[in-house]
Amino acid sequence: MQLDIRNQSQPKQHRLHFENWRQHGELAAALLSGFLILAGWLSSSYETLSIILFLSAFCIGGFAKAKEGIQETLSEKTLNVELLMIFAAVGSAIIGYWAEGAILIFIFSLSGALETYTLNKSKRDLTSLMKLEPEEAVLLEAGGLKKVAAAELKSGDLIMVKPGERIAADGEIESGKTSVDESALTGESIPAEKMNGDAVYAGTVNLSGSLTVRVTKANEDSLFKKIIKLVESAQNSVSPSQAFIERFENLYVKVVLLAVGLLLFLPHYALGWTWSETFYRAMVFMVVASPCALVASIMPAALSLISNGARNGLLVKGSVFLEKLGNTQIVALDKTGTITNGKPAVEDMLVAEGLEEKECLEAAAAIEKQSGHPLAKAIVKYAEAKGISSVANVSIEETSGFGVKAQYRGETWLLGKAGFVGEEETKQFFAASVQRLAEQGKTIVYLKKGGRIAGCFALKDQIRPEAKTVIGELNQLGIQTAMLTGDQPETAAAIAREAGLKMVVSECLPDRKVEEAQKLKGTYGTIVMVGDGINDAPALAAADVGIAMGEGTDVALETSDVVLMKNDLTGLTNMIRLSRKMNRIIKQNVIFSLSVICLLICTNFLQILDLPLGVIGHEGSTLLVILNGLRLLKS
Repeated sequence: MQLDIRNQSQPKQHRLHFENWRQHGELAAALLSGFLILAGWLSSSYETLSIILFLSAFCIGGFAKAKEGIQETLSEKTLNVELLMIFAAVGSAIIGYWAEGAILIFIFSLSGALETYTLNKSKRDLTSLMKLEPEEAVLLEAGGLKKVAAAELKSGDLIMVKPGERIAADGEIESGKTSVDESALTGESIPAEKMNGDAVYAGTVNLSGSLTVRVTKANEDSLFKKIIKLVESAQNSVSPSQAFIERFENLYVKVVLLAVGLLLFLPHYALGWTWSETFYRAMVFMVVASPCALVASIMPAALSLISNGARNGLLVKGSVFLEKLGNTQIVALDKTGTITNGKPAVEDMLVAEGLEEKECLEAAAAIEKQSGHPLAKAIVKYAEAKGISSVANVSIEETSGFGVKAQYRGETWLLGKAGFVGEEETKQFFAASVQRLAEQGKTIVYLKKGGRIAGCFALKDQIRPEAKTVIGELNQLGIQTAMLTGDQPETAAAIAREAGLKMVVSECLPDRKVEEAQKLKGTYGTIVMVGDGINDAPALAAADVGIAMGEGTDVALETSDVVLMKNDLTGLTNMIRLSRKMNRIIKQNVIFSLSVICLLICTNFLQILDLPLGVIGHEGSTLLVILNGLRLLKS
């Protein structure tokens, strides 16, 4: 069956084209409005022509905001700042201040275009991934190759990916070796080397060799789709501060309109103002009392930070979590896969007297080569690093969770825990050395040849290179740190010492992790939980902000509020710093905008402020708070 792949992408392309048109259309209308105002001012000696030009500026510059305000009022049955500004501009025109009213519309539409730019910038940085979504794939079937829509792929399918093509689904490489550009997902510019058994992701680019990939997830469950869901969640959510401002805006607009109604009459009778002065001051009040700057104090800053994070491999599900990150008092971290790489490595090897290290390594590598256990892989890797590159294949007899038995070069070899190779025998060998290694948090694997202990390997999960630095930086920021792990007390304590953590809770099952996280929250306040596994998901959900490592499990990614796509903990400290900066900028904006409104209202009642200065002061403050928020795009 022939598929029309092109049609499936049209809705997505239409949405992107519409957003681009909206942004550029608003900006073009604002600039054209400004040009008409300039033309009207230059032709002021021709009153009729001047008014026509100013009226054109009204219509062109104010159309988008007027439409937005009317639609929102009709749909939500609430008044809004857009309508208030249109009323103010119309009122200015009624009393003969055509130029001032037109300038008000111009600056208001320009600030609106700037705010739309902020919103679209955030959307572009996040949804640029949508353009990278593969539309088709080459499916391997018994009858040969078949081109199908990527959306039709299901788990278990085999697909072929040629050099230069985008990988159409999450999967594992069945055959082939290549470099993959994963920058679209992780932000990491250096290509990742991939070979048989390695995971690959939809939307990434195969740079060199041809690949055969076994699909492991249906299209709708891919990491790519999860990122798109994160995008939609981030765009549709609002922070508590923004939600309050939006509720406040409706009440505030009603109060302002009521006040304008009173000001149209009271000053004339109470203060003896002329009708002309009374109406004029009421119109000035309506302009300067509008909460445009206050309304724009939060959203541009939050969207700028979400956009900044997306460019740097941090996906945030909503601005509410950015505010909480900025107020963080304690960060709790899982151990395996978060503080550590989750990949153990051999750090020490002890060999019994009278035996050669090479012989023991060859036997251990030959036995462990047959196993896929992480400890086995670490021992094989250690042997290869020592020059043991080629070993004979042996048949093994595995006792799950304890060890492996094998015949190698005419001898019986055992490899595993002390209880598997002989508890009493192991105590006679390396007693002091093994005790020292165990205290360092290392896992001991014993090797037995025939009837005697031949040696042992000490393995340890490796701490992430950046973990110690990140924990130190968190402490410098005044944030407490703790480790919650299911590991044994000795191992947990050793890792905590090495990483610089002062608080550690070991042997935590998922339910206990939740309890410990809640205890820490009760003691310290706002808590962030960082993890990567299924066992971390309940604690991620219970924390104020749950942060998942990018290579974590699907459950952790779905439960979390923030994802470190680069799998790099430094993103955590960067985002906390920027969240604090965002909170400071929001406070600056709110205080500044309220101060300007109060100053303008007072000077208006003192009859010091004229409408032109009121327009400049009001709309100028709106532009300033938006620009202040935009600083987070480049931080």
